[in-house]
Amino acid sequence: MTDLPRPHAHVHLGVFFQGVNHSTIWSDPASGSQTDVESFRQIVQTAERGLFDAFFLGEGLRLREQNGLLHDLDVVGRPDAITQLAALAAITTHIGLVATQNVTYNDPADLARRLASLDLLSGGRAAWNIVTTDNAWTGENFRRGGWLDHSLRYVRAAEFVRAAQAIWDGSPGELVRFSGQTLEIAVTPTVPRSPQGHPVLFQAGDSPDGRDFAASHAEVIFSAHGTDYDDALAFADDVRARTVAAGRPEDDLKILPGTQFVLAATDEEAREKARWVKEQQVTPATALSLLGQVWGEDLSGYDPDGPVPRHDPVIKEIGQTRGTVRHGPDPRAIAQAWRARAESENLSIRQLVIAQERQRGFVGSSATVAEELIRWVRTGASDGFNITPWIVPGGLDDVVDTLVPELQERGAYRTEYTGSTLRDHLGLRDPLTRRTPSSVGATV
Repeated sequence: MTDLPRPHAHVHLGVFFQGVNHSTIWSDPASGSQTDVESFRQIVQTAERGLFDAFFLGEGLRLREQNGLLHDLDVVGRPDAITQLAALAAITTHIGLVATQNVTYNDPADLARRLASLDLLSGGRAAWNIVTTDNAWTGENFRRGGWLDHSLRYVRAAEFVRAAQAIWDGSPGELVRFSGQTLEIAVTPTVPRSPQGHPVLFQAGDSPDGRDFAASHAEVIFSAHGTDYDDALAFADDVRARTVAAGRPEDDLKILPGTQFVLAATDEEAREKARWVKEQQVTPATALSLLGQVWGEDLSGYDPDGPVPRHDPVIKEIGQTRGTVRHGPDPRAIAQAWRARAESENLSIRQLVIAQERQRGFVGSSATVAEELIRWVRTGASDGFNITPWIVPGGLDDVVDTLVPELQERGAYRTEYTGSTLRDHLGLRDPLTRRTPSSVGATV
């Protein structure tokens, strides 16, 4: 590779322990618990052995449902993220610890204090993945319902982040005031600053508003653009342009798309393994459940190895009690397209759902995948990758044992940690200098 925009860039790696997913293969004998601390210990220590930047913990605020019943085919619920990461801080020394925390149903003074505590006790390794929620289904768990209008979710997020930063920039004993459209605080900070100043800010928005929010406030953007190179490059160009428009250097925002690695000794073996992984991820029950999302009804009585339903969906709009609707706004059109594909390719329900599931991430030998990751990073399509293992807790073993050495041999990956904080690992600047007391109390 010649004439690269960033010829000496290194690949940054994180691991994403998802809070909601059906990508984890439950049926494999090597599959472990999603709540046992041993699973978390094994993954985070493997990642640190592989010199990863960060361990990224997803979180859900309510168990998911479908058609009024508990949806029990995915990861559903786990211990509080900050509590879990505090435990992991005690058994690690370098790796960053990223907590997903919601700005809609938290209080800024309380959350800022808990994140600052994790940052201080871990020696400057904490990060906050900022997420928003505006659906009443989640809000019911907090006696809030749908109190926040959709149009205000990023307004509140921006105010929440600025309020948290004001608290982190304040000195213990100093009164910090902040007033905005959705919140108002007067708080005295109680936690000293950590070696990295304050937690690193992650954000995963992909809508235009989400990208603008990341460009203005985040230090790392976690995207879904981790499979197709052209798509990733277009996303990176867009968010960097928005970052510059927000008055920041374009490299002020690191881009770490979520992705999956399927590795084997040869490319052909990896492709065969990837087919097996996808088949295991979409169990018969999962296939019926995913098809039921499109049809808007319980299809559990259907044969997953039988034909797709002949009738059209019974509702026009599908609820979001399983998270973001994955198939678009017109279930009837989607159902017709899926049925046409099933008929033309002679696919059963499960075969159709597997075929519709896009192959995510990178598939190949460790040497092949290493070359591709380097191309992405050195041409600016990303700064690294946030890996979702397809099996827990051993899903990082082949990455650390085979892929990392290939990257190191090519001079594209660290051979040791050269700093002690997450900011050091990611190459981020220190937080902005302390706000003056007058600006801290300014009304947004």
